[in-house]
Amino acid sequence: MDRSAGNPEIGHLSSCCCGHAAEGGQLQGLSRREFISAAGAATAVGLGLPALMTGALAPSGGPEHRPPAPRPLKVLPVFNCEIYPRKEATSWRVTGAIQDEQQLHEEERHIQADLKQMAAAVDFPLEIKPLVTVRDVDQAAAATKQDYDVLIMYAARRNAKLLEVLAVPDKWNMMFVRHRSGPLYYMYVGAPTHFLRKRRDEFSQPGMDVHDIVVDDHAELLWRLRACYGLKNLLGKRIVAIGDAGGWGADGSGAPDRARATWKLDIVPVSYEELGKRIRGAQQNEPFLRRCHAQAQQYLQGAGVSLETPRPFVEKAFVLCEIFRDLLAEAQTDAITVNNCMSTIMPLSQTTACLPLTLLNDEGYLAFCESDFVVIPSGILLHHISGRPVFFCNPSIPHQGVITFSHCTAPRRMNGKELEPVRIVTHYESDFGAAPKVEMHKGQEVTVLNPDFAGRRWLGFEGTIRDTPFFEMCRTQLDIAIQGDDMRLAEEMRGFHCMIAYGTHLREVGYALKKAGLDWLRLA
Repeated sequence: MDRSAGNPEIGHLSSCCCGHAAEGGQLQGLSRREFISAAGAATAVGLGLPALMTGALAPSGGPEHRPPAPRPLKVLPVFNCEIYPRKEATSWRVTGAIQDEQQLHEEERHIQADLKQMAAAVDFPLEIKPLVTVRDVDQAAAATKQDYDVLIMYAARRNAKLLEVLAVPDKWNMMFVRHRSGPLYYMYVGAPTHFLRKRRDEFSQPGMDVHDIVVDDHAELLWRLRACYGLKNLLGKRIVAIGDAGGWGADGSGAPDRARATWKLDIVPVSYEELGKRIRGAQQNEPFLRRCHAQAQQYLQGAGVSLETPRPFVEKAFVLCEIFRDLLAEAQTDAITVNNCMSTIMPLSQTTACLPLTLLNDEGYLAFCESDFVVIPSGILLHHISGRPVFFCNPSIPHQGVITFSHCTAPRRMNGKELEPVRIVTHYESDFGAAPKVEMHKGQEVTVLNPDFAGRRWLGFEGTIRDTPFFEMCRTQLDIAIQGDDMRLAEEMRGFHCMIAYGTHLREVGYALKKAGLDWLRLA
């Protein structure tokens, strides 16, 4: 690893294992056995995806079925500082409190301590590389040759050219400056004018603006890093699409192509002919069926589970779920969606996909119905930012400060830990199969995302679950009290489907969308 002059030996900071499995090309060439071994061994800390798995329902296929660990965010901290020699009768130094080598080394140790504290607080996979100190442009250029996702400039000096070299356009970049947290940095004064605006009126630094500059507070860095972590795990995501990719509505037909272009999604189609072969094979495998039926029995005996549909629908749902897990393992990913999931899949499986998708979400996978690539990217991003399952759902019209969301698939482990109570009923439109009516926690704050059909703008707002009614509509239902103007929401909603997660995550989503070049409307 490259080291610059004047940099002390600083240990590698990381909140996760360095050998995470990843989607796409990084896993190409692995056999299924090798993939299963790697995915089962990978770990992480906090409320990230592996935390969802820790207490999840044991899958019917045993420990070999595990979602691959998400890709960690790799962060390179770079300290820009040089010591100016004293010169008589001239302006020999600039604003800033670091004026000799001892003070420079003290600040290196200070940054190290701050990074160590930040790494201890993180709850998503994060690798912080050793601090590099750069004093000139050549050292800055050498630093950018490392493998990283985000570069944090600790910008103590005003060398705008050096900082421009550090701000590689195809990476994500942030700047940290000190005001009161330690020795004053020059860029606390000069970042907007010298670096971002180039001593002009308009911002002109590629890929950076005032939202990328943090003063004093490493917690402000941390939520931005969480946003970048979510974005990294959306870009290039591989997703299995049973019945191929789709997009809801007249304007959603181009959604798969837009998802590939904007988010580089790797969509792996699986035909219903192939799914039918797998279902028929499973139905002839008595040991396999007994194992799935035993898992169904275990599930139905769990706390908070009420059965209100014929038991065979549930048993067949566990068979279908195991087939989905096999498809995920073979594709070496953790994401799946089902197109034409009503009339097409029912005759094949003799149940519905609703409960299998719920089970997968509760185990840490990403599982969506309808194959709607208008909204699926927002679910992937929100899932990784929140570290929790997300609810793919239909909205109603906002009125009197409330909006209702509903769907026949919903996770139970919405807080990432405990399972919510559930009634296992039929899918509404068909009155067939097994679908969950999840009784989500009243009073819970939630984040709602609503992407447009065109793939250009997302809307987001926060609210509170007021009620979980049971009208003649999709089974899991939420009345959400809107934090904001309900009529403004009604005017601004586009697309159709929405994604919901427990917690408040709008600032992270907005920051990620800015990095991705999309428009963002945060309704307050």
